[in-house]
Amino acid sequence: MTPVRLLLCDDHAVVRAGLRALLSSADGIEVVGEAATGEEALAMAARLSPDVVLMDLQLDDGMDGVTATRRLTAEGGGTGPRVLVLTMFDTDADITRAIEAGATGYLLKAEHPDELFTAIHHAASGRTALSAPVADRLMTRLRSPRPTLSPREHEILGQLARGSGNREIARALFISEATVKTHLGRIYGKLGVETRAGAVAVAKERRLLE
Repeated sequence: MTPVRLLLCDDHAVVRAGLRALLSSADGIEVVGEAATGEEALAMAARLSPDVVLMDLQLDDGMDGVTATRRLTAEGGGTGPRVLVLTMFDTDADITRAIEAGATGYLLKAEHPDELFTAIHHAASGRTALSAPVADRLMTRLRSPRPTLSPREHEILGQLARGSGNREIARALFISEATVKTHLGRIYGKLGVETRAGAVAVAKERRLLE
């Protein structure tokens, strides 16, 4: 069996070394290179032609993992490498951004090694690979309809995201502070939160601020 040619992309050298050591024990997987940045991953992928890029989402310098994923999957007219995300982050927003960027799979770093090996082979053959918690989040999101906010509630939510206080919101929208508080109570109820920060976080995850 021809081994899967794998390129690692993670900004932590210790993580890359650990992954290389782990993957060296796996049948049918050959690590052909390591990249510390999104830019390095693009350059090395062009030079090494890996089958799969194991991509971290959070990269300290330069291009982030989502942008690198989009570039890798867009270039070459679909003949480029598959991208398998391996990250610590499992928020709805992170998962959605990665999948929309073209990632074939999304794994968490807490994954069992055998699951990682299987996912790499699945990604190489074009099959989707998701960690169980990620799959659960996607299913929950699909089953849960997006909350319906009124145009005014959308406006107030947008003001919250900018860090505006009740008085600033009232002035910006030409309404009273009491009306702002009433709308906030309805927004919190619809989003299932109790704080301004919680409302903004959920709104970002569910892409209600676009």
